[in-house]
Amino acid sequence: MHTPYQIRIVVVVLTLALAGWFAPAQESLNRLLQPYLAAYEIPALAAAVVQDGQVIAVGAVGTRRWGEAIPVTLDDRFHLGSDTKAMTATMAAILVERGKLRWDSTIGEVFPELGDGADPVFKALTVERMLSHTSGLPSDNLSKEARPYLNYLTNMDGCPPGNLDDIRAWLVGQWAALPMSGRPGVRFEYSNLNYTIVGAMIERLAGRSWDELIVEWIFEPLALRTAGLGPQCTLGRVDAPLPHAFIGGKIKPMLAGPMADNPAVIGPAGIAHMSVLDFARWAGWNAGQGKRGPALVRPETLKKLHTMVAEMPPAKDAPIGTPPSGRYAFGWGEMRLEGYPNPLIFHGGSNGMNIARILFDPAADFAVVILTNIATPKCDGALKALTRELIDKYAGRSSRPAAQP
Repeated sequence: MHTPYQIRIVVVVLTLALAGWFAPAQESLNRLLQPYLAAYEIPALAAAVVQDGQVIAVGAVGTRRWGEAIPVTLDDRFHLGSDTKAMTATMAAILVERGKLRWDSTIGEVFPELGDGADPVFKALTVERMLSHTSGLPSDNLSKEARPYLNYLTNMDGCPPGNLDDIRAWLVGQWAALPMSGRPGVRFEYSNLNYTIVGAMIERLAGRSWDELIVEWIFEPLALRTAGLGPQCTLGRVDAPLPHAFIGGKIKPMLAGPMADNPAVIGPAGIAHMSVLDFARWAGWNAGQGKRGPALVRPETLKKLHTMVAEMPPAKDAPIGTPPSGRYAFGWGEMRLEGYPNPLIFHGGSNGMNIARILFDPAADFAVVILTNIATPKCDGALKALTRELIDKYAGRSSRPAAQP
């Protein structure tokens, strides 16, 4: 006869099993990843493969700091860069489902104080236009069109005291006064401005900062316990893989500080970080398109975020971490690989010192994530080769038990 204590243990075990805590055994990718380090001068490299919501292979190799032996672990935080954009798009979708935002909500509706002094084209920009990078706002480069916008990020003269949401709202006001050089819907222009503004709209309607909301709406419900914002290392510590710059022909580790990441004010466009396992969880949740919890948004809403709406013209010199061609949805692009039957939903992220790649196939409920802490062209090429290798090796496997005859 079982005691009450034994019965409680059985109930707990069954509950955890049903919740997916006991995943299939994971293959180690370390032996596959290790040769990439020396061949491509990469300090650290991590990757994971997800099938049916379960991590079936994972690895992390290398050092946190170039030139020193500080081994990375599966729990180490890596920077995601623009892969944060899909999280911001999901946050916008949450507000849409709550009835506080519409896909065609405009900047002028959310910020009525902009008044007649604002460019009318700017005020009429919609959430959909900005999430798909078809707003007409200039791309992130040093062109004469982009420079006036970017100047406000480096010169905060006149910015009132306050928190990041106050600063983002102030930026919207400054950018609104600039004459729009582009026109909505004419062409795709990949721009962090779009997501910074959508982040400000989310803040205005939710009454809290984007930085608080992403923790509450994305990180915590998905149990992304290593997730955070800004540089992946703590100030004064090497408690994660340091980002690495390539300066004067040499690899330079970048300690936490003002040069270790993009400005926090453009956070909605790309300052999240997390471990490879947590990044894999985010990838698997998206690949499931609503098959698995948590139900952050309805399945049909998640599919809308993944549905391509804009054509990306080929860009020969696209910065590392930005889409070079194909089509774009809301925080997601599209990738096609020769020999693979389905289009892959994809995004890349980089702050110039890290690279993160995420891709998934909803039809196969399959995903791959890759992270590193350097962003040279050589490393970017390595990650493309690694993507191909992982897909060739693992696509088509399933963690589901075989059907009984």
